[in-house]
Amino acid sequence: MAFELAIKIIFFASLLLSVHSYLFYPLIMKIIAFFAKGNFASKHSPSVSILISAYNEEKVIQKRIENILHQNYDLSKIEALIGSDCSTDATNEILLNLKDKYPWLRVFIFNERRGKACVINDLVKSAKNELFIFSDANTEFDANAVKLLVEDFDNAHIGGVCGRLILNEVVENKTKSVEEKKYWEYETFIKRNEGKCGVIIGANGGIFAIRKSLFSEIPINKAVTDDLFISLSVLAQGYQFIYKPEAFAKEEITTNVSVEFKRKIRFAATNFQTLIFFKKLLWAKNSLVAFAFFSHKVIRWFLPFLLVLNFVANMMLVKTSVVYLLTFVLQTVFYTLGFVGFLFSLVNIRISLFSYVYFFILSNIALFIGFTKFLREKQSYIWQSTPR
Repeated sequence: MAFELAIKIIFFASLLLSVHSYLFYPLIMKIIAFFAKGNFASKHSPSVSILISAYNEEKVIQKRIENILHQNYDLSKIEALIGSDCSTDATNEILLNLKDKYPWLRVFIFNERRGKACVINDLVKSAKNELFIFSDANTEFDANAVKLLVEDFDNAHIGGVCGRLILNEVVENKTKSVEEKKYWEYETFIKRNEGKCGVIIGANGGIFAIRKSLFSEIPINKAVTDDLFISLSVLAQGYQFIYKPEAFAKEEITTNVSVEFKRKIRFAATNFQTLIFFKKLLWAKNSLVAFAFFSHKVIRWFLPFLLVLNFVANMMLVKTSVVYLLTFVLQTVFYTLGFVGFLFSLVNIRISLFSYVYFFILSNIALFIGFTKFLREKQSYIWQSTPR
C-alpha cells in the first residue's frame, strides 16, 4: 500500500511540475504582469559599447557592421568592439579594412582560439562606455534598436534590458524551421510578461544591454551559457531585467535538423553548469525571481526526467484505475505521434500534429544528452557557430 502511494505521488508530482512549467507558469506571469507597473522611457541616450565575438563570419560580418552604422543613434556615443576568435577565413581581413573606414569600430584579432566567453571578457576590459550591448555577428538590428534598448536606463532599478529577437525562416525551405519559430514565439510571450515584472530569466543573446558596473566576468574554466550567465548575474545583484519588444532584431533559423539538435545539446550542457553558479537564486530575496527561475528554467531543464518518471509511474498504476489507464493510453499515443513525426522527417514530410510532437520530444532528448555531457564535463567552452 505504501509503495503504491509513493508511485502515485511520483506520478502526480511529475505531472504537475511538467504542466506548471509549460502552462501554469506562463499564465501566472501573464496575470502578474497585468498588474505590474510599466517602465516609462525617458528618451535617455547614454554612450554604449556594442560587444560581438566572431569566429569565421566572413559571410555576415561586413553587413553586421554596416547595420550598426545605420542605427538611428548618435554615432559619437557608440563604439563597436568586435573580437575575432582566431578566425581562419576572411573575417580578419574584412574587419581590418572596415576599421580604417569607421572610427567608432574597434577590432581585436586574437591569434588563439579560446571561445566566446574569453573574447567577451577581453572586450569588456577594453570597453569605455557606460552601457554594454551584447549581440552576435549574424544579428540584424532594427534601425531604432539601440535607441529603444537603452532609453530606460535612467531608472536606477533597471540593470538590464532585453530586446525582441525575431527568427526568420529560410526562404528556400520554410517548413523545416516552423516548429522552432513557433516555440520561439511561445518563449517570447513568456519573456514579455517576465519583462513587465523585471525578472527576465535569460536574455536573447542577439540583443540585450546591461550596465557596465553590473557585468560579472564569465567563467572560462567551466562551459556556461554566456547570455544566461550575464542575465542571471544582473538579477542576482538585485536589479531588474526588463523586456523591450519595440527594440527588435532579426536572425535566420538553420534548416539543418542535425545542426539544430547539436546546438540544443550544447546549450543544455552549458545551462546545467550555469544553474550551479546561480543555485542561490532558488531562494533569492526577491521571491518572484526565485519563482521564475525555478519555473522557467530549473523545471524545464529537468523535464526529460520528469517525463520518464511520469510514464514509468503511470505504467505501474495502469491496472489500479481507469483514470491511469486513460492517461497511459494518452501518453502512448503522444509518443507514437512523435515517432511517426520522426519517420516523416526522414522523407521530408511535415504534418503539424506529428512534427510538433517530434520537435518537443527531440528537444527533451537533447536536454538529456546535454545533462550527461554536463555530468561528464564533456562540453567545451569553444564551439562552432550555427551555419547561416
